[in-house]
Amino acid sequence: MSGIQLCGGVDTQVYQFGKGDEQAVMLHCTLGHSMAFMPLAAGLNDLLAMTAFDLPSHGGTADWDGVTPIQRQAVDMALDLLSEPAHLIGHSFGGAAALRLACERPELVKSLTLIEPVFFAAAYADNPGLKDQHMGEMAALGAAIDAGDPEAAARMFYTDWGGGRAWDALPEQMRQRAEKQIYLVVAANDEVGEDSAGLLASGVLERLEVPTLLVEGGRSPDYIAKVNSALMTRIKNAERAVVDNAGHMLPISHPKEVLAVVRPFLERVAAKLVQAP
Repeated sequence: MSGIQLCGGVDTQVYQFGKGDEQAVMLHCTLGHSMAFMPLAAGLNDLLAMTAFDLPSHGGTADWDGVTPIQRQAVDMALDLLSEPAHLIGHSFGGAAALRLACERPELVKSLTLIEPVFFAAAYADNPGLKDQHMGEMAALGAAIDAGDPEAAARMFYTDWGGGRAWDALPEQMRQRAEKQIYLVVAANDEVGEDSAGLLASGVLERLEVPTLLVEGGRSPDYIAKVNSALMTRIKNAERAVVDNAGHMLPISHPKEVLAVVRPFLERVAAKLVQAP
């Protein structure tokens, strides 16, 4: 079932699938769309009733207004889909947004499954010099966008974050979509890189008690391992899993391997919730 709903003030493409008793909301990555979760969701259909939505300027959702901080927008959209406490599953930017939602409204979150969350600020905090290194690498991408060369910017992005997929091997439609959306990669920096939401300074991560699974690919950019290490030291109920030979796009490239770590985690959480008084 799918349709357009007003979420966070945005006309949003929403999908619902699965027949499980546990509710879940799924947040996809930048340059992606909700249907990319389908291979993973197929293995969770009996456990979860899942709701996924396209981010602004993605899929069937209206364009981002360029004013509301993009992560703030994503969180507000997800909140409008949470009629009751649910499991959150997020990938990349969607993982960072899910983490922020859990910090702001923990009473609405049963568990967090964060697949390659790009909350770079956490990694910067624990690794002196890492921010300068990353900003230096991103400078060329930003310069290409500013110069009006979105193809060059998208090609750079996919080289590091495409999970091993070669730019020239992508379908033409996908390349065109990536060129149109590439500016969104740098639009989120204040929130994922500078922590404008104040998750680190406030100590809210240390107070978070939501069961959390951190998933990463063994062949992903090293920034992700550093992000997950930083989150592991701060979130009490966090556990971590590495999918060997997978890159950043592992929910798409390695759905069976991701499912093999995600499903047992969700089953354990659901069982504990049933046993709780």
